Amino acid sequence: MDIYEAIRHRYSCRAYANTPIEKEKLDRILTSAAAAPSAKNLRDWRFVVVTDTKIKEQLKVAANNQSFIAQAPVVIVGCSNSDYVMRCGHGISLIDLSIAMEHIALTATAEGLATCWIGSFYPEKVRAVLGIPETIEVVELMTIGTPTDEEKHKALEPLENVVCYDKWKF
Repeated sequence: MDIYEAIRHRYSCRAYANTPIEKEKLDRILTSAAAAPSAKNLRDWRFVVVTDTKIKEQLKVAANNQSFIAQAPVVIVGCSNSDYVMRCGHGISLIDLSIAMEHIALTATAEGLATCWIGSFYPEKVRAVLGIPETIEVVELMTIGTPTDEEKHKALEPLENVVCYDKWKF
């Protein structure tokens, strides 16, 4: 699957088969995250890959009891070890992790798997479940697995509604 197909087919999956992800596939997915660009090449991301059923059940609770989180074969918890702020005023943790996590989502899609970004969670609860130090920011959770639901897509916004050239023209 090429990158354009992966972009078109990626969706937020909330139903997974009880099938483990092959180590080779998971390694390719994680390698794609490690290859993502980062501010000042700090590579501030750290990933906790959770496959243990009991730990996934605890993560489900830390994420507002969303049951599909425990159902997914893998939950990746994206963290940052940097509080560096760029000249534009933005901290790199959210940006760098978002880039790396989308690399994960697109690579997983290319591998025939599905993912879901999890934004509804309590970082302090996730930190406690996984033993993540206070100095590390818990940024994002993502489920990965073989989908059992239908691929769902919303209509794309027309380009003229989201893109202008040279100056703000919205």
